[in-house]
Amino acid sequence: MEVEDLGLNGALLVKPQIFGDDRGYFLETYRREVYREVGINIDEVQMNRSRSSRGVLRAIHFQVSPGQPKLVSCAHGEVFNVAVDLRLHSPTFGMYAGVALTERNGYQLYLPIGFGNGFVVVSETASYNYIVGSLYDPGTEAEIAYDDPDIDIDWPINNPIVSERDKNALPLKDFDWGRCTWQR
Repeated sequence: MEVEDLGLNGALLVKPQIFGDDRGYFLETYRREVYREVGINIDEVQMNRSRSSRGVLRAIHFQVSPGQPKLVSCAHGEVFNVAVDLRLHSPTFGMYAGVALTERNGYQLYLPIGFGNGFVVVSETASYNYIVGSLYDPGTEAEIAYDDPDIDIDWPINNPIVSERDKNALPLKDFDWGRCTWQR
């Protein structure tokens, strides 16, 4: 396994070793002890999967309290995934890194507490996996606008398919950061 620092003061790209032949492939997608050794600390309490069609864009989502570390990957298809640093006192606040997560490359993106996560599907369909470190609580969900000019994400698609919730998401400058317990 290779781990790449994405230059955002905590977000990491995990590149697992893939063992393949003419029958298919095998890769280890998570082993707590190994991941902790490289700085990925998730007390995994929930695993989720979503499936989306080409052009679906899921905006910059995060949890305000207590926060939620995530390890995300694409089990089928391909997505362009972004990590956005939302920690006000971080030297990389408001900056993002974008990576291709695909079934073939097996890459994973680690987002510690204080990072927003967004992706757009660039294949016909994609299945997207989340390992998270806190239980889902709809009362703590928040989002930042995917087209916020202050972040200026270079999404690889025109005219994305976006939910009403994500269409109405606030830009960084208008978000109430006092709601985020991890900002204190």
